[in-house]
Amino acid sequence: MLRPLKILCTLLLALSVAVAAQDDDRSRAFRLYKEAKYTEALPLFEKLAAAHPEDREVAELHALLVGSQAIYLKDPAARKQARVRARELLLRAQKLGADSALLHSMLEWMTPDGDVTFSAKKEVDEAMREGEAAFAKGESQKALEMYQRALLLDPTLYEAALFIGDVYYKDADQVKAGEWFARATTIDPDRETAYRYWGDALIKQGKVTEAGDKFIEAYIAEPYNRLARAGFINWAEKVHVTLAHPRVEIPANVAKKNENTTTLTLDPNVFKNDDKSGSSAAWMTYGLIRAGWQSEFAKQYPNEKAYRHSLKEETAAMRAALKVLGEQKGGKSEDVDPSLQVIRKLDKEGLLEAYILLAMPDAGIATDFATYRKTNTENLRRYVKDYVLTGGGKQ
Repeated sequence: MLRPLKILCTLLLALSVAVAAQDDDRSRAFRLYKEAKYTEALPLFEKLAAAHPEDREVAELHALLVGSQAIYLKDPAARKQARVRARELLLRAQKLGADSALLHSMLEWMTPDGDVTFSAKKEVDEAMREGEAAFAKGESQKALEMYQRALLLDPTLYEAALFIGDVYYKDADQVKAGEWFARATTIDPDRETAYRYWGDALIKQGKVTEAGDKFIEAYIAEPYNRLARAGFINWAEKVHVTLAHPRVEIPANVAKKNENTTTLTLDPNVFKNDDKSGSSAAWMTYGLIRAGWQSEFAKQYPNEKAYRHSLKEETAAMRAALKVLGEQKGGKSEDVDPSLQVIRKLDKEGLLEAYILLAMPDAGIATDFATYRKTNTENLRRYVKDYVLTGGGKQ
């Protein structure tokens, strides 16, 4: 009887070790993804996806990583093969319930056979494909002719202007490259790629300061795009600039438990018996506003069926906190919570929304970025220059 028991204990121990190892792998994979270390993360996600094919989160990030990998493959055939596999993985993740904007975006431009469609107009698409084929063979003049033909047929085709600039960039004519990247930004100022490429061309010319302006434009065009962020960070490292957002620590956490229940958690350290600044009352108000926002969401976003954390919710909660702070006798004292002081300063400067969108976005808040950017590009630019470029600003 002892021997079977010993075997059973050994098996259970081995199983617990295996489960712990899998948990460690999952945690490390997600951490690497969050840190934008995609090359290191991909092998772990490959392993996790094979071991847990029904894990929706793993399936989605695995598919996105495979799709992103295609961008860096030099061989056209390998790129096409990676796109085919990525599309299959994306569709599988979608069946498991994945529904992110990035997933949908990737599926839109990936065809089943791994090709990329540039235009619904046949003659434009054919010209772009010929240009791509020529570019892959190193036939710069042919590539330019085809891209220019596509742009002539469709002057609104962003990729045509972008790719013309890229040909000049590869051929080391950085002035010409910059001219075409600039043209691409006028076609679509809300896409990051041309700004980033333009910044690269300016660095090649030794114009590092001017390049910084372009990397900033790329970042505020698509702040949640990892390539835009990476370009901005790499430039900052070259010029020895420390990028940072203002430090704000919010001692209140609001979570939706189910359709009708929201939980509010407050850090007990906020409630000090000798608090005369009004900070405790301000943070309590912040939490209560957020906790009760679900009923307000339907009024503010009548075209959306499901609640999400939004820019309007966050700004409403923060401004309600500031209002309570202002009503307190000690509201302007140096005893006010430093985080509330930062929020008050940002609000006075008209940069509170820009801060929320760039410094503390989640999936819900990020949804509001495009609408805000349409009329507030200058505020985004001012926030980045006054705060992010100065290590978080003078606080």
